Amino acid sequence: MRKTTLLTTAGLLLVGSARTLAQTTDPNLGNENTPFVRNIRPDRPGQTITTNMLNPGQFQLEAGLSQPDPFTPGSTANRRLTTGLLRVGFFNNIELRVSQGYLSPLPTSTAAAEPGSGVAVPFGRTPMTVGAKFLASTTPNARSQVVVLAEMTLRNGDKSFQNQVYEPAARLLISQQLGERFGLEANLGFRQRGFKAADTKLGTYLGTLALNGPLGNSFGFFAETYATWQQQAKLAPGLTSGLYWRPWSGLRLDVTAGRTFSGVTSGSTVGAGLSLRLPR
Repeated sequence: MRKTTLLTTAGLLLVGSARTLAQTTDPNLGNENTPFVRNIRPDRPGQTITTNMLNPGQFQLEAGLSQPDPFTPGSTANRRLTTGLLRVGFFNNIELRVSQGYLSPLPTSTAAAEPGSGVAVPFGRTPMTVGAKFLASTTPNARSQVVVLAEMTLRNGDKSFQNQVYEPAARLLISQQLGERFGLEANLGFRQRGFKAADTKLGTYLGTLALNGPLGNSFGFFAETYATWQQQAKLAPGLTSGLYWRPWSGLRLDVTAGRTFSGVTSGSTVGAGLSLRLPR
């Protein structure tokens, strides 16, 4: 009897020690308090969209001025695009979002056709895009995250944007936290105009890989490589890099520079923006 009691006690102690060890060695335990998770992580300034998802009741506003890119609806080469994105945290690990931009008119004329093209130049409010993020990982705020993004570009905006159709898009977002403050993010996405099978052949694919991290307590960096391609068009790679200043955990200002090496938007790009999250 005494021997049985001792064995039972020893077994309970071992189980308790094992549970304690498992909790203390779990890499995701307490990860929500690390700077990488706690500080604001906007879905800008590059092509990469983060796996970061807002908590229920939080909202985040992101605005910026940038060079148009081949994966943004309504973009046109060598034109300034002002963008705005509103993100809202919802329940059940879902985040809702809506975005719209403003494409600046040509310096010489706001409605004239481009020389020799015979096609009216679009400008003004771009078609609005609505979407949602869905957490695919089992644990929120884990060091490794997988999120699915689904979006739909609507048939609105300025009337100068002709031949408007619905544009469905989807992305797989993957992130890996490095230490407590660095992060590696990757995207794989697809966008097409319309819902017909033939439209899929004309759709645009996007792949990105980005690294971001701190340069002190309030400053940090962002570096990204990306490429867009179509079934019947060659690869169009690009690079984006930038710096940001974060005066507090819910506010970030950034400046960026980059280059696209081929396609209709080939050339150097610059941009700047602001992101605000409330409540922090």
